[in-house]
Amino acid sequence: MTVGFVGAGFLGSPGNLPLLSAPLGASAIILFALPASPLAQPWSILGGNVVSAAIGVTCAKCLGDPLMAAMLAGTVSVAVMFVLRCLHPPGGALALMAVLGGPAIKAAGYGFVLWPVAPESLILLVMGVLFNNLTGRRYPHLTKPTSSNHHKTTDPAPLQRVGFRSDDLDAILRENDEVVDVSRDSLEALFRKVEVQAYHRRFGRVVCADIMSRDIVSVTAETPLRVAWGLLRQHSVKALPVVSDNHHVVGIITQADLIKHSDWDANRGLRIGIRQMARRVIRIERGQAGSVGQVMTAPVPTARQDVAVAQLVPLMADAGLEQIPIVNDDDQLVGIVAQSDLIAGLFRSQLATASGSPERGRATLSVVK
Repeated sequence: MTVGFVGAGFLGSPGNLPLLSAPLGASAIILFALPASPLAQPWSILGGNVVSAAIGVTCAKCLGDPLMAAMLAGTVSVAVMFVLRCLHPPGGALALMAVLGGPAIKAAGYGFVLWPVAPESLILLVMGVLFNNLTGRRYPHLTKPTSSNHHKTTDPAPLQRVGFRSDDLDAILRENDEVVDVSRDSLEALFRKVEVQAYHRRFGRVVCADIMSRDIVSVTAETPLRVAWGLLRQHSVKALPVVSDNHHVVGIITQADLIKHSDWDANRGLRIGIRQMARRVIRIERGQAGSVGQVMTAPVPTARQDVAVAQLVPLMADAGLEQIPIVNDDDQLVGIVAQSDLIAGLFRSQLATASGSPERGRATLSVVK
């Protein structure tokens, strides 16, 4: 509807050409209903429609027989879309429309590509970007890079050292040699969830409430860095959740945050850098530095109490998080799960399964120190 209104209001209809081309209705369905599909991505829609329409016009001009021209246009458009990696089913219909659409389209020649195909495809894309992002769906659905090692080494990410690897998925997709109507990263994420579900079925379900630490030391964004530094040392912890007045998690401050924001000068050498960092720590202890809100990491991932602990594994293994705050249904901080808590919970679950005990048990653990 928007495409029609914009086209009529700003561009008009040159000659007797239609304001709307029917195949764009199919493009709209793919774009708005299946935004993650490779067939719905910007290059697929714009490139597929424009290239196919141009092929249809070329076949109509070169062949006198409309039936032969239509068959050739459909075949060539599909082949070219495959080669250009812009496969879009409505493009095949536009190729046929360029041949069989009537005297007005035939007389327009390549003008049919310039109007209505190219402008309306572009307008449709703009509306698709706005609608999908306003409704919380990622579009364009660009392929995410494969998870890299958090420590910047050549080792695969921890989760890729067990189970299937991204290379395994790529090999199967190449071996299958067919178009899969789902993006590669969505397919990999789906398989990862299947692995987690299989773990639940095999070892039972341990949730965050079973293993989280409940006696939590937290700070606010206004807490002086001197106080936060003292709490880290007093409790021998590596991180402190940062909460608001209503106890909502707004961030987290870690030892790494304090080091990262210290006066470290790598270009002047390690010895000088350590001396500068020591002076920074002394200033923190004397209250000469700022507040937690100036150096904290925000936003910070959180999890609900009833979330299975297996779902925290990707965050801790690949994303490198050491602690994850746990919140209730009102998003208020009620606990924290650390790497040691997770390991203990998973170990206890496997131990109970191996012994045949159905009891899930509760682990009382401390925050990772």
